[in-house]
Amino acid sequence: MSHENTAIAILILAAGASSRMGSPKQLLPWKHTTLLGHAIMEAKAVENTDLFIVLGANATKITTEIQLKNDPCFVNNEWRKGLGNTLAFGITQIEKSRKNYTEIVVMLADQPLIDSIYLSKMIASYKESGKSIVATSYGKRVGVPAIFSKRYFSELKELNHDFGAKEILKKYPLDTLSLDPKGKEKDIDTIEDYNKLM
Repeated sequence: MSHENTAIAILILAAGASSRMGSPKQLLPWKHTTLLGHAIMEAKAVENTDLFIVLGANATKITTEIQLKNDPCFVNNEWRKGLGNTLAFGITQIEKSRKNYTEIVVMLADQPLIDSIYLSKMIASYKESGKSIVATSYGKRVGVPAIFSKRYFSELKELNHDFGAKEILKKYPLDTLSLDPKGKEKDIDTIEDYNKLM
């Protein structure tokens, strides 16, 4: 499949309550900013893409502390239903925008080692491979960050629980190229995770 004429959106999911952390992990200090601020910075550094952000829990506190005025930022009031619901909500909002996106890159705010270099490599691999999904390898499974072509948007919008894109990725292994993140896939769930990565 040819991927020559692409219009790519990057969707950062940052709606969780950080229950295991005890405070909003989106606002944890990272480098010169916060975890979410860093994810936004790296996403913005990827050429020829548009950025969208989904917040949920602690949305007011997060938008007060991080300047999001210039970025399309949506608040999912049903964030308690889980990651799948937030992803479905984000795709729905993106489809309402004026631009007709052909691909969406899904990423999380709590994987601070994921950088613009890796995201750009993912997009390049997508274009070169002709596959309609490129996902991050986690050994025997794949996950996000992942790029999905438009043909999966309707299924992504039907997600409504705490599994995110995992089920779509499981369903289409032959359509999916697995990319080695070389350790960049580590996420932060607890203060121990955070201290280790710091």
